[in-house]
Amino acid sequence: MKTIGKFLKDARIRKGYSLLHVEGDTKIKKVFIESIEKERWGSLPDFPVILGFVKNIAKYLGENERAAVAILKRDYPPKTLSINPKPDVGSKFFWSPRLTFLVGMGVILVLILGYMGFQYVKFVSPPPLTVIEPKQDAAVKLSGVKVSGKTDSDATVSVNNQPVLVNEDGSFGVEIQIFEGTKEIVISATSRAGKETVVRRKIKPEP
Repeated sequence: MKTIGKFLKDARIRKGYSLLHVEGDTKIKKVFIESIEKERWGSLPDFPVILGFVKNIAKYLGENERAAVAILKRDYPPKTLSINPKPDVGSKFFWSPRLTFLVGMGVILVLILGYMGFQYVKFVSPPPLTVIEPKQDAAVKLSGVKVSGKTDSDATVSVNNQPVLVNEDGSFGVEIQIFEGTKEIVISATSRAGKETVVRRKIKPEP
């Protein structure tokens, strides 16, 4: 009983065609033709492609296409398949509820640690202090100078050693009197940890 490989090879030899000759006329690669003749299924594409190759080769060699297809279906797939008794699944990734839980806990832990770290740095660092008024080297009246700015809402602010009320948004403002000869206004903000930020403004008092 002829196999599909022998069926096509015998037909090719009867025609006196080489593999290269068949390749040139059918546009099917020589390596595929040879693999079909030797029935090396592992080196061939999927079955639908092999089926097309067999039909074209049989037609080209003047053989009955239906007979060739019938033989192919009888011989393919191979009767003996190489099966791995222990499939390698170690490299495959599976998402599981347990993994979801662990990832979720990890994210929550990172957020908590990040927040605690931020609060710690904020606690041990001097508070920010922005002085809006007066500007550096500003000309001011002796009758009164407006001092305003912004810091942390929980910081303690003083102007020339006098405490100033800080609003909930961290802003503050006060008007102070200065004396002739005063050349500097000192604004300080102190955190709950005792860290202090100081801004000095040079001024030019005018009568």
